[in-house]
Amino acid sequence: MAALDGLPPLRDVIQRHGLDARKALGQNFLLDLNLTQKIARTAGALEDATVFEVGPGPGGLTRAILALGARKVIAIERDTRCLPALAEIADHYPGRLEVIEGDALKTDFETLAPQGPIKIIANLPYNVGTQLLVNWLLPKTWPPFWQSLTLMFQKEVGERIVANEDDDHYGRLGVLCGWRTEARMAFDVSPQAFTPPPKVTSTVVQLTPRENPIPCAVGNLEKVTQAAFGQRRKMLRQSLKPLGGESLLVKAGIDPARRAETLSVEEFCLLANSL
Repeated sequence: MAALDGLPPLRDVIQRHGLDARKALGQNFLLDLNLTQKIARTAGALEDATVFEVGPGPGGLTRAILALGARKVIAIERDTRCLPALAEIADHYPGRLEVIEGDALKTDFETLAPQGPIKIIANLPYNVGTQLLVNWLLPKTWPPFWQSLTLMFQKEVGERIVANEDDDHYGRLGVLCGWRTEARMAFDVSPQAFTPPPKVTSTVVQLTPRENPIPCAVGNLEKVTQAAFGQRRKMLRQSLKPLGGESLLVKAGIDPARRAETLSVEEFCLLANSL
């Protein structure tokens, strides 16, 4: 891809700017440009889209997204050491890359969003990935401002995102993602693809919003899932005691002797609506 986009190899960029990945920032840099292209392609056609990227680092994924024709990339980066490397990419693609120095957890993506389709594509920093996903699942209005999420997580988190009932990985995250999106794991990424290599396999997850999720108050759903999965080995009559226990379950038409991991997303919505 150095030839494809005319920019220098990422290893050279990292060396020139003295960019070592920092554990405190949850950084693991992706240097394989074939792989960054594969991630960007997973998001589908980019030609008319604005793409939000979080934690671009030296810009490997940023370059792939721009090379595949994204109309614009808005990248949020809190590590100021990476800004000069990203500025070189911005010069190479005039008017198509906007870099915002800041913390993604404190960024209001909705107000930054221009008109037209918006996709979020990111190799998320490990320490904030799950919280960012939850924020994107719970915007002020639904359908959300984004058309799709193509995100890299530790594989274990990816399994929790796509899990359904009766699966060991099923929990609050699976309920939330299953309620509001269709989620699938696209492909795994081995530790060797990163610098430095993490201790675990990563996975790319693709989420698309459901147009009409089951009507349900988010706050109630969070309360119910928190209580139910907080004591997942116990029967629901016990784990949901603080919320009404047996009477709440009977009201929702759910057997009080069941356990949290056996309930479908629909049943959790029923419970939330019965609160």
